[in-house]
Amino acid sequence: MRALITLVIPLLLLWGCNSTQVQELPAPPINLAQHPQLQAQPVESLEEIFALTSTMKAQLNNAFATRSGNLSATKRLMMLILENGDKSVRYQSGATLTAAQTYKQLNANCLSLSILAFSMAEHLGLQGQFQRVHIPEYWALNRGYNLLTGHINLRLYTPRRNRPEVYELYNAEREVTVDFAPDLSGSQFKITDITKERVAAMFYNNKGAVALVEQDYERAYSYFYAATQMDPYYSGGWGNLGILYRLLNDFERAERVYQYAINIDKDNNTALGNLAILYRHTGREQQAKEIEHKLAQMRKDNPYYHIALGNDSLVQKQYVKALNHFRKARELDERIHESYFGMAHTYYLMGDIKATRRYLLMAQKRAQFDYDKLRYRGKLASLELIANNR
Repeated sequence: MRALITLVIPLLLLWGCNSTQVQELPAPPINLAQHPQLQAQPVESLEEIFALTSTMKAQLNNAFATRSGNLSATKRLMMLILENGDKSVRYQSGATLTAAQTYKQLNANCLSLSILAFSMAEHLGLQGQFQRVHIPEYWALNRGYNLLTGHINLRLYTPRRNRPEVYELYNAEREVTVDFAPDLSGSQFKITDITKERVAAMFYNNKGAVALVEQDYERAYSYFYAATQMDPYYSGGWGNLGILYRLLNDFERAERVYQYAINIDKDNNTALGNLAILYRHTGREQQAKEIEHKLAQMRKDNPYYHIALGNDSLVQKQYVKALNHFRKARELDERIHESYFGMAHTYYLMGDIKATRRYLLMAQKRAQFDYDKLRYRGKLASLELIANNR
């Protein structure tokens, strides 16, 4: 059994992953990533994403005078990331940063933390392998968008000695899995190795998704385009590019992009769902209904699906329907704080302050991370002010 370090940082923000072997996949349609209305601007290069500054390298060299690259050093390295100076890393789901930015700002998501850990370990002579963790579909609401998240972790290990006079047996104690999501690390999810280029494509995809939410379409396009060029078989990047094309009313190109995203990853249900939206938008109701029924059957036992539906109902001001979805999510898994917050949000919009406070307290009680607990605490404080001023 290999050693496991569990660090208290929650899920990273990703929009789909794919790890099918390249030789089995169809080639991208010619020029599909190019759009006549948009011009891709320069973004961070692969080298810039993973680069360490000279100051960071000097600090690492001082902290690890003997760069032996053993298991003990790896554990010390992870603690250095979390205890840089007298501060601590603060998780932010939307903060996708380079290795150098993450180390400086101490404010990043799990993707960024994994990139930082990889680069620091590599500088110290360790070897790293990124891994996709195949978790169930999980959505996070951001400015009216339901963003599908995913998860990766990092396996670090010491290089084997390559000396002719030494025969070294494999030693599992020389391996450490670094996982910045403690609620996932102990679960028996399928693991798939992914490349450094795939991680860079995820980086671009995250940045593009944030720009899309902010309606900065030029910047969103630049990052989605970069994702498709860095890893043409990363389905998530193509799927988000399709959303951008649909928002630009380029329905023909959007449909081709969705179809390609699905062809290279049959499990990209997000692209499939967006294709259904496109079908409905272009008057193909029956095709849209067939896809939506298929996805609903697949997702009916996923509590996060019902939370996403509840959030959609809130946007449409269908409060009773929203409550039903949040209650269904709680019924499927009563440990999830988002369902209680969904009910609190709904009751607040309905003007029931007492029920809002009750469900906010339940959400705070079930939240695992300080970031969420502080958020709920702030909402409760604001609620008290409202109640006192009535």
